[in-house]
Amino acid sequence: MADRLAEKAAMRRHRVRRTILIWVASVVAVAAVVWVALFSPVLGTDPAKVEITGEGTVIDVAQVQQIVSGVAGVPLPRVDTIGLREQILSLNGVRDATILREWPDGLSVTLESREPVAAVPHEGAYVLLDRDGVQVLTVEEVPEGIPEIGVSLDEKGARSLRAARIVLNALPPELRAEVAEVTAETQDAVEMTLRDGAVVEWGNGEDAALKVKVLQTLRSLPENQGATLYDVSAPTMPITR
Repeated sequence: MADRLAEKAAMRRHRVRRTILIWVASVVAVAAVVWVALFSPVLGTDPAKVEITGEGTVIDVAQVQQIVSGVAGVPLPRVDTIGLREQILSLNGVRDATILREWPDGLSVTLESREPVAAVPHEGAYVLLDRDGVQVLTVEEVPEGIPEIGVSLDEKGARSLRAARIVLNALPPELRAEVAEVTAETQDAVEMTLRDGAVVEWGNGEDAALKVKVLQTLRSLPENQGATLYDVSAPTMPITR
């Protein structure tokens, strides 16, 4: 009986030791995984493996690269992608940014740029605006293919400027490319000068879709070739001469 009791006690001690060893091994394994993932250089972010796309024409890629280089060597799981995005959004010309981890040590940065759609003369230069009216750049000359808006940038011209932007945003790309200049004495008197010299009296921002269709139709008619004026301010009764 004594031998059997001793044997059972020994078996219990063996099971306890084995359980303790298993727990210790598990803790060590988890600690090793955590160390590799969060602290070792194995998953350290490599600036050479950061891909930046979507910079457009106004974003300075070097500035984006400089921000991202701040996490060089930081293990990928510890990279603060939210903080990086906020820093990138503060850069001129950036509308939006998406940052994704590319395992094991890279990042994918996809940018959405504020592409200029109009140029406004200001203090001897031209301020480029995106479709939301955000100032993205100041240049000495109007870039090719960008229409000029002949309205002041001060508070006095705010309503006219907004009306002109709304009209430009309503135009399909192929028609917007034909626009050389937009003026607006008031928000209800928007006028466009096309690159062939023809003038379009647009009026206010109402019925924009209908005005676009009417203008495109008028421009396509053979009898209107060489016309110098298209008045679509009342789109159901357009005037051409």
